[in-house]
Amino acid sequence: MADHRQRVPAAARNRQPICDVLQRLLPAQAHVLEVASGSGEHAVHCARALPGWQWQPSDTQAAALASIEAWRTHSGLDNLAAPIRLDITETRAWPAGPFDAIVAINLVHISPWRVTEALMAMAAERLVSGGLLYLYGPYRRNGEHTALSNAAFDADLQRRDPRWGVRDLEAVAAEAQRHGLQLESVVEMPANNLSVVFRFPDMDDRRS
Repeated sequence: MADHRQRVPAAARNRQPICDVLQRLLPAQAHVLEVASGSGEHAVHCARALPGWQWQPSDTQAAALASIEAWRTHSGLDNLAAPIRLDITETRAWPAGPFDAIVAINLVHISPWRVTEALMAMAAERLVSGGLLYLYGPYRRNGEHTALSNAAFDADLQRRDPRWGVRDLEAVAAEAQRHGLQLESVVEMPANNLSVVFRFPDMDDRRS
């Protein structure tokens, strides 16, 4: 039988640093929705590392969904759910949740800005009080790229699709704030990437 598992070198390099950050942020028991899961390598790695996390992967592409399912079957993990097709901009397609965390790895820069807008809006609806939205990828800060390699990557993205590109962190944070998500921390990661963490305040915080 054909093996549909995709293998992405970048995922092999960054999956443990990403999992380390999430482990510091999330409790031992958590319900996590990953959007744009891609190959599924992050999903299977984090689900294996933290058995108390119930991990729901998703994607829009048939090949990605097949890869995620192949990784899930191969892993035999009970806490890794079958992947669902999820177009972030389709409100009705979102699972009901609620979720302790929503995770988006390498999404914001490889999608139109309206995807980020929809992600923020739906995160505010689907996260529990005190839940978090975790973003991973390259960002500009104060209008400047943080590395020459990121500038070159940004130019390449915009050649491929002018709607794509490395975003200004301040613009992403402002969009999150419009929906009540507060920027909690920014963690420098390998290869000039950032972990950007937004928190949906608990009810007491929202009343204050």
